[in-house]
Amino acid sequence: MKIYKFGGASIKDSDGVKNLLSILNIKKIEKTLLVVSAMGKTTNNFEQVVDNYFNNKNNLDFSLKVVYDYHHQILENLFENTNHNIFREIKLIFRNIKEFLDKNKSPNFSFVYDQVVSNGELISSKIICEFLNNNGVSINWIDAREIIKTDSKFRGANVNWKETKSKISKNIDINQLNITQGFIGSDNNNFTSTLGREGSDYSAAIIAFCLNAKSLTIWKDVPGVLNCDPKVFKNPVLLENISYSEAIELAFYGASVIHPKTLQPLQKKEIPLLVKSFYDPNSNGTKITRGIKINPKVPCFIVKNNLSLIKLSSLDFSFIVEENISVIFQELHDNKIKVDLTQNSAISIYLCIEDKYSQLDNLISKLKAKFKVKCIENVDLFTIRHFDKDSSKRVLRNHNLILEQRTNEVLKLVVKKI
Repeated sequence: MKIYKFGGASIKDSDGVKNLLSILNIKKIEKTLLVVSAMGKTTNNFEQVVDNYFNNKNNLDFSLKVVYDYHHQILENLFENTNHNIFREIKLIFRNIKEFLDKNKSPNFSFVYDQVVSNGELISSKIICEFLNNNGVSINWIDAREIIKTDSKFRGANVNWKETKSKISKNIDINQLNITQGFIGSDNNNFTSTLGREGSDYSAAIIAFCLNAKSLTIWKDVPGVLNCDPKVFKNPVLLENISYSEAIELAFYGASVIHPKTLQPLQKKEIPLLVKSFYDPNSNGTKITRGIKINPKVPCFIVKNNLSLIKLSSLDFSFIVEENISVIFQELHDNKIKVDLTQNSAISIYLCIEDKYSQLDNLISKLKAKFKVKCIENVDLFTIRHFDKDSSKRVLRNHNLILEQRTNEVLKLVVKKI
């Protein structure tokens, strides 16, 4: 069986859904399972619904209507008959969301988030399923919550692999075309759970692993895996072949094309991952598999923006040793702050950090009790794999260098825009 995963940008409107149909017709697929994300910016819009539910109830109904109107417009563009059952199905989903929010007693933000935001994938998969069936492509809809079983760590659930493999084996007929949702599963109480932001690729990899799939193809609005972000650098280069380990390295440093968790289950069973263009389905794209060298071997640029660089020095000029480092990293852990770079000397240590949960002020306050603290906010971190002599020049044309770190394969530059 083959697994096809379609991202939200690819199916953001009616033209995207029609293009999906054309890809299926071109590939003449059978024994395939489609995994789809929420359409366009639906996840962001549902997140606004949840935020309004907790913080601004006056705007709750309006924010829910925004999501409904967006999907209703897509429906009107896809189905000439407005009496088609899909209109009622989608309306019922929104009615159920409203009913849940009216009756919910849980103060747990993450729980409410998963029960609401997960509807984006349910809506997109139902619309696409009905559209395909309406246009001569017979496809079976599968509820991912019945096959992906997890713990109850909402907004970042861990997969119960044994139960998931059993459910997938029982509920998926590999001899027909199927469609299901990325990103979502359910816990032992059958409450909806999600696998973390951008988790739809991971869902596809889970299913590929459990079905011993022939391959997983991720359809993107880019030609494949590029050596740099075309929004940041001119003339990006398509990477035609990458090994699993190379792709994992790129994902670890922040490359956005592939979800970091996606590659691990595929690597265990050596299932090839193909990243292909949604707009040019006959192009080769990128192939990720075992034991192949990166081709072409060019510098790969990964940028992370809006980080902070902290310099910590001992108050009494004593060495920064294991005891100090342990204290520092315990504070980082307690404040849920991710470290992207560390560099230390005898009496100081630099930390380039990502403050995802707005805990920077609290962290600095804690650290000042034991260290001299200097902080530079809004820095950018460029990580360059397979760098050459000109790599840093490409970055420093528009940035001032603050800190540099290099190994044989990787060059890291902490910079500030000029």
